[in-house]
Amino acid sequence: MGKIKTSYICSLGLTIDLIGGKWKLVILWYLIDNTKRFTELRRLIPTITQKILTEQLRELEVSHIISRKVYPTVPPKVEYSLTSYGESLIPIINSLCDWTESYAEENNITL
Repeated sequence: MGKIKTSYICSLGLTIDLIGGKWKLVILWYLIDNTKRFTELRRLIPTITQKILTEQLRELEVSHIISRKVYPTVPPKVEYSLTSYGESLIPIINSLCDWTESYAEENNITL
């Protein structure tokens, strides 16, 4: 994603910059229920690389969609959770999942 621009020709452009891509919605989906540690997210999303997960989490954090809490322990404990902006995405993510399930059923796609 890089930096968020200060001007967009369409609100969907900003939406795509904030939550678009292959992994961000998946990460947000797993954070809906509760806070997760980095290793938990890696286990839940086995096909994502550590590097990409780190990048996606950073971008979501910079956008204030998730928060990152570091505990001063050895080894360091880091937890990720949704912010109020992230929580406001929950009904949207749920609607996308409902739409996807309907689409998949009508088009004989196994999820």
